[in-house]
Amino acid sequence: MSPVVLKNISLLIGTSMVLTGCCISCMPQLPPADQPPPDTVTYYTYRVAESFPHDRNAFTQGLAFSNGVLYEGTGLYGESSIRKVEPATGEVMQIKKLPRAYFGEGVTVYENRLIQLTWKSQVGFIYDLETFERTGDFNYLGEGWGLTHDGRRFIMSDGSARLRFLDMKSLDTTGQIYVRFGDQPVTRLNELEYIDGCIYANIWKEDRIAIINPDSGYVIGWADMSGLLSAEEKKEADVLNGIAYDTDNQRLFVTGKRWPKLFHVELVEEKTDPYPAVSITSR
Repeated sequence: MSPVVLKNISLLIGTSMVLTGCCISCMPQLPPADQPPPDTVTYYTYRVAESFPHDRNAFTQGLAFSNGVLYEGTGLYGESSIRKVEPATGEVMQIKKLPRAYFGEGVTVYENRLIQLTWKSQVGFIYDLETFERTGDFNYLGEGWGLTHDGRRFIMSDGSARLRFLDMKSLDTTGQIYVRFGDQPVTRLNELEYIDGCIYANIWKEDRIAIINPDSGYVIGWADMSGLLSAEEKKEADVLNGIAYDTDNQRLFVTGKRWPKLFHVELVEEKTDPYPAVSITSR
């Protein structure tokens, strides 16, 4: 294993041990890995290709791109919603609010359905993509955080190092992987996006994205997203959270909770890890 990988494993251990306010599953005893770790880990920074307005009141929990528009899920009790958003202007073209009892979380779009998780209610909702009419729901154990799909199965995070796979029709759990960097768990996996065979995951409270091999669970890349907002913009903003991908035009979008901007970014490969470990506080 390379010195760069060993260095970053030690950084991850340092951050993981500072956890407070999380469930016990945030620090799992990892089962033995089925595959060896990757020979190399790729590190990225970014170049901003474009920036667009974003509703500063949106507590972004999920983001997806489909048919030329963004679909966004927002959180907080009494403020949670699903939205259809014009990317270039930030205009909310359509919105449906959740009942006050639910804290909305990750969303994804598959065919004519929009799927949304909730944080602690252990229920997810299924909507008609065109009308936003709720057409069904499904249950799961534990918390719901992020959601995406690879065309064959839904992929769900719950704030731990575990990613669950859900059946595309029933949304029953069909399998799981544990995400690891070297031999250490990568916890606080949040908003998800499936891009070119990999799972991209926001790490809650950090300005970086993990790039995960969905077969092995190993992190094969890290993307440093720090510095997207100015110091002034950050004063009223919350954490980085929101990844969407325009497959047709190969555009990667990122934003955050209560961010004033949505960014189209292009990843730029770095030779070494460009960022330090980040302390973690309670959710």
